[in-house]
Amino acid sequence: MTQPPTSPVDLIDQLAGLAPGSATHALRHQRDKVVAATQGSYDALFDPELPGVSLAERLLVALYAARLTPSPALAAHYRSRLEQLGADASQVRAVAEGAPADIAEPRLRAMLEFTRKLIEKPVEGDRAALLALPAAGLGTPAVVTLAQLVAFLSYQVRLVAGLDALKALQALNDNPAGAKA
Repeated sequence: MTQPPTSPVDLIDQLAGLAPGSATHALRHQRDKVVAATQGSYDALFDPELPGVSLAERLLVALYAARLTPSPALAAHYRSRLEQLGADASQVRAVAEGAPADIAEPRLRAMLEFTRKLIEKPVEGDRAALLALPAAGLGTPAVVTLAQLVAFLSYQVRLVAGLDALKALQALNDNPAGAKA
């Protein structure tokens, strides 16, 4: 008897440490369409062929968003991708340390500033914030890509955090003796 092919573990399952067969994995995969769409969005937004914003720029934005949120698992993931890509080490360090002002490139600094505004104080992501991007050299398609990327990263961070919380709750339910009265 042949076994059905196993589907690859997606990024969220990997980052949240969801093992097939676990209660949290089963809960997440009740809506496989959402799981597939989430992975598909990740794949599309980090496609090396996506024009307008380089892959290194997108990964730096992702690292910065994960740092600001904070999401250590996502920050580690995006930093690893940047290192695999051979991205500029000084840029990676500046972003990882939360010092985008140390980056010489005005375009990247503007992208990171826009990211910070959308994450920390979304109300500041206004017309003036948007107009700063073309002034730094981003065309309209690149601005749209950047805004979509930051929105996806916010979703991704919340999804990983929610799954981590569900796993912790499940662990408490599985081991009530370990819980304090």
